[in-house]
Amino acid sequence: MSNIPMQRGQQWLKSLLELTGIPAEIQGHLEAAQSQEGDSPEPDNYWLTIDQTNLTTEQIQGLIGADGSVLDAIQYLANSVLNLSQPPEDQASYTIELNGYRVKREAEIRALAEAAADEARFSGREVEIKSLSSAERRQIHTFLKDFGDLETFSRGKEPHRHLVVRPASLEEERRD
Repeated sequence: MSNIPMQRGQQWLKSLLELTGIPAEIQGHLEAAQSQEGDSPEPDNYWLTIDQTNLTTEQIQGLIGADGSVLDAIQYLANSVLNLSQPPEDQASYTIELNGYRVKREAEIRALAEAAADEARFSGREVEIKSLSSAERRQIHTFLKDFGDLETFSRGKEPHRHLVVRPASLEEERRD
């Protein structure tokens, strides 16, 4: 079975790394979309994992960057470049992984989301979560979207944008 978007992603990432002097193999797999009934279809999500076998600790740290900033930048470039001139139905989402960073960070983000949800429910007030990338804010929006008693939104401007979790009843009270 041929998977052209994944192959394009793997080749693009391999070429990018070679240009930086870091030759590495790229593994890819398709992650199943978690679309809800009635939602618009989610684009295919491809995980492109940089094989760290022949990388030094310094190369791994450099590719991940402080708080994942370099990995986020590579991922942003991948999504921008690989979807350029693609019709909407052929666009895909790419997640760049190295050394288990994304998996570990996703668990941390989920724990942050759950703690903020618990605090908002307990206090009845807004809870702000700072120091998240835009991708991490999107993850929390996604994690909490099915909780009808809560709402999430972002406030502020980059680089001081943060996510707010609050009881949905607060918004209803403000409308009255």
